[in-house]
Amino acid sequence: MAKKVLLIEDDKDIRDTIVYALKEHDYEVVDSEDAKILKNVAEINPDLILLDNWLTDWKSDANGQQLSKELKSHPVTSHIPIVIVSAVSNIKEVAEAGMADGYLKKPFELSDLFAIVEKHIS
Repeated sequence: MAKKVLLIEDDKDIRDTIVYALKEHDYEVVDSEDAKILKNVAEINPDLILLDNWLTDWKSDANGQQLSKELKSHPVTSHIPIVIVSAVSNIKEVAEAGMADGYLKKPFELSDLFAIVEKHIS
């Protein structure tokens, strides 16, 4: 059975590229342009969440770092690996503060995407 990745990315081009690349490597991908999908994360039951850091729709002031911390603090979702994806220069600190399992700095090579995905769900 294919491993499932939940991708939350508001940039359509980046989202489409990641979805295509992961599907080509036999991952099942559930994608969304916003974080509202996190309301259904227990039903989706992903093996990994790729989370853009600049999302402000799920809660009025929440970003990926805050969403990650909330997911990691909840017993139902704390086991799911989360990788924050962002172009911010301090992405390592952002990921650590959000209790994320890893980070992927934009722009990235597809080989970096595959490496981080495989690291967290193999």
